[in-house]
Amino acid sequence: MKKLDDPVSVLPGVGPKKVVALNKLNINTIEDLLNAFPFRYEDFAARKLAEVNDQEKVALKGTVASEPVVSRFGRNKNRLNFRFLIEHEVIMVTFFNQAYLAKQIETGKEMAIYGKWDAKKQRLMGIKILAAAAEDELGGVYRSSKEIKQSQVKKLVAEAFQAYHELLVDLIPLALRKKYRLMSRVEMVRNIHFPDNATTAKLARRTGIFEEFFLFQVKVQYLKKHNRVADGIKLDYDLSKLKVLIAQLPFTLTAAQKRVVNEICADLHHDYHMNRLLQGDVGSGKTIVAAIALYAAVTAGFQAALMVPTEILAQQHAEKFAHLFKDLDVNLALLTSATLGRASQRKELLKNLANGQVDLVVGTHALIQDDVNFKKLGLVVTDEQHRFGVSQRQILRQKGHAPDVLMMTATPIPRTLALTTYGEMDVSTIDELPAGRKAIETIWLKNKQQEQAYAFIEKQLDNGAQVYIVSPLIAESEMMDLKNAEEVYLKAKKRLEPQYHVGLLHGKMKGEEKEQVMRAFKAQQLHVLVATTVIEVGVDVPNATVMMILDADRFGLAQLHQLRGRVGRGTQQSYCLLLADPKNEYGSARMKVMTQTNDGFVIAQKDLELRGQGDVLGSKQAGVPDFKLGDPVANLNVLQVAQKEAAQIVKDPMFTTGNQSELYRYVRRSLVTGMSFD
Repeated sequence: MKKLDDPVSVLPGVGPKKVVALNKLNINTIEDLLNAFPFRYEDFAARKLAEVNDQEKVALKGTVASEPVVSRFGRNKNRLNFRFLIEHEVIMVTFFNQAYLAKQIETGKEMAIYGKWDAKKQRLMGIKILAAAAEDELGGVYRSSKEIKQSQVKKLVAEAFQAYHELLVDLIPLALRKKYRLMSRVEMVRNIHFPDNATTAKLARRTGIFEEFFLFQVKVQYLKKHNRVADGIKLDYDLSKLKVLIAQLPFTLTAAQKRVVNEICADLHHDYHMNRLLQGDVGSGKTIVAAIALYAAVTAGFQAALMVPTEILAQQHAEKFAHLFKDLDVNLALLTSATLGRASQRKELLKNLANGQVDLVVGTHALIQDDVNFKKLGLVVTDEQHRFGVSQRQILRQKGHAPDVLMMTATPIPRTLALTTYGEMDVSTIDELPAGRKAIETIWLKNKQQEQAYAFIEKQLDNGAQVYIVSPLIAESEMMDLKNAEEVYLKAKKRLEPQYHVGLLHGKMKGEEKEQVMRAFKAQQLHVLVATTVIEVGVDVPNATVMMILDADRFGLAQLHQLRGRVGRGTQQSYCLLLADPKNEYGSARMKVMTQTNDGFVIAQKDLELRGQGDVLGSKQAGVPDFKLGDPVANLNVLQVAQKEAAQIVKDPMFTTGNQSELYRYVRRSLVTGMSFD
């Protein structure tokens, strides 16, 4: 009995070597082969010579006007030449290293040849002789390798389709296919691989893109619904105590902060497991929202934990929380590798966590060590969640019985990626800055204008400002980064001291050294801080109003935006100076984007567009699916429609009770075979 998950070895002529070659292309089964769609098409429709542009790939139809001549050159290289009559013009056709084609070429024979047109030399650089040149024929171009040619892949696809096409079932419901004028699955697969014309190919790919996004979103929405009904913890927080905390804040929450606090508190109060992402731009006030959520868990009689990526950030949050909760009944602790290094202090802290005397703990990855135990952990908040691996976040969750989870990120995620990476999570977005914050003025200067930049810095220092100078980034070497930072530091000292004190901060310093430097900078004992990207996340010095980033084109847009967010934390006008001589248009485009907007969501989307899906959807964005046809950036509107329709279908009670549903069986099969989200 034939099945779509039959191994490719069932096809005639597919022996062990071909199986290995196909496996390397991630083609293991017949279904994989049918889904190995061409990534582009070659247009084999014959064109008129007068319409063809120089260096364009084209199919030309004509008559062989001379005998083929094969000449040899170099080492094992050959050239095949013959004249070709197209209507009333004679051109030269040249094939390199395909001398065997001479047998197919006869004077007076009509042929169609596909190649690249060289208008200057009136020559067609041949690629292939076409068997037939139908006016509307397209040829798919497939992924291939040294071990297997794309023509072989295409032949196997044709054989697989011929033998198995009747097993292709429709997973998109008929009502949706009619609503959006989509092909059946059989039609879609046939017309992507073997289209009659460009219009048919385009319509087939449109169906394929929708199907791909729709099936992914159905799985995501099903998982989201499943998580909602899974056993969680109901946190009966004390609303009156929360109101006291909010009333004593020295500022009024923004409308966006109030909205997300309500969203989070509603989740806490339900008995389903909260799995929520809180995203907000740099300086939008995520920390106070997290503090309110953490305090809510404490008032409900549970312990709460905040995990952050660095000791500096943990220290900063602990100090903020200590001040925020000083008049409230909250027993707060700080847990970092430095804390764990002090034996007596460590033993006491671990005991108090285990017996429940500590209500709220702020820490680094030290929180997930084996001997750290909680008595009643109700809420886990992870700040800058992308800096922790999936397994690290999972370990912290397992410290309690299904605690609610809130992940925070100051790296704005475009709608495009939020729909894919975090589709199974509820997403809360703080999309406004606190009142009184002024937009950071960003200026792009060439490296030769560094003198002007220093003059501007001196003027700002004279007015009482503090300044960050970020040294160039050498991604391949931390030691080179350090060397750069030290050179910049010495230059700044020579230029600005003794009138102004200059400090240095880099990743190779010990935790205590970093904290000492940051304390001195916050206390205004240092006026200028030269640093590597160690300052990218979380450090908060309201009096720092100027940042100069050297060789700014070496940094990505998201990183530049994060760095810039270290200034503009107070009410004073702040500035970011980008010194850069970009080597290409991509570098120049990044600098222009930075000078045009302070909106992190706009920057994130621009970053995605400039870098393309391939760079963004890699290891740094773990969890994003590798779509075969769809591009979440270019096809965002299709992705949004697919998500909306998937959510509606999964909400329908008949979706899970209809055991005959091919779509439901597909989802269950997918989840069983390992699709999971974290």
